[in-house]
Amino acid sequence: MSSNQYFQLDVFSQHPGGGNPLGVVVGADGWSETAMQSFAAWTNIVETTYLLRPVSSEASYRLRIFTPTRELAFAGHPSIGSAHVALLSGFAKPRDGVLIQECQAGLLPVRVEGDSSDRRLFIQAPKATILKTGVDEKSLLASTLRKVRLGKLPPAFVEGGRRWWLAELDSEATLRAWHPDHAAIRKIALDSDSLGLCVFARSKDPGHEIVLRAFPAGVGIVEDPASGAANGLVAAYIAAAEPEGPLARGYTVSQGREIGHDAQLILRIDDDATVWVGGQTQTVISGDVQWPYQH
Repeated sequence: MSSNQYFQLDVFSQHPGGGNPLGVVVGADGWSETAMQSFAAWTNIVETTYLLRPVSSEASYRLRIFTPTRELAFAGHPSIGSAHVALLSGFAKPRDGVLIQECQAGLLPVRVEGDSSDRRLFIQAPKATILKTGVDEKSLLASTLRKVRLGKLPPAFVEGGRRWWLAELDSEATLRAWHPDHAAIRKIALDSDSLGLCVFARSKDPGHEIVLRAFPAGVGIVEDPASGAANGLVAAYIAAAEPEGPLARGYTVSQGREIGHDAQLILRIDDDATVWVGGQTQTVISGDVQWPYQH
């Protein structure tokens, strides 16, 4: 029976309870893959991660990410939260203000800004590829989106660590009031081997420029309170479509209010179109976990 440091966090939030929950096991090198999956199923948190010694000499640590049912190559809020724990526990230290995360999506830098409760972390999102813009008029996605008013950019199918359908809605009010067909989104996700549908809208609120809702039905989640990977793909899509626009170098996002959360994500886009997804993390629980690590 192993005993490891264990943390439960609230990621992309300025206060506990606003963001996306995450469980992190520190130093789980002795755990089998079966044990990792079974513990993630037991916690029943949207994702549980495992901090491991790196294989690459360039990396600060290695990360494995599990939902209750499967392993993921990359996810945004687990990456940010795990980097927070790596620093908090002393498992890794930044070099020149940067950690290097090793995961199935490759070696991804994490920028460290500030200290303690004021710390903000930014993960470099995997490079995005726009696979398709527009939708077939006879498709299930088209019929789903006909029930809501769309915005300026056409819907798109985008890949970058994960695959999502993206759609811009015409206003913040439309986005917040929408009651989508979740069964339809799940079928769309499964048919396209994607996580599901992410919708966004521009906002005139002084606290944020974009509002976003993510429906990752492809992994059994109805709605995500704070999605780093989806936000990274939206940022890449906006920057590619509007390279001279007001959002092309970054913006602040509000997500999760429709399901009782209040997440804040910060997107930054470099001149070379590299996208960084960041924000604050709150430590809610810290202690030890005992789990049969070889079962």
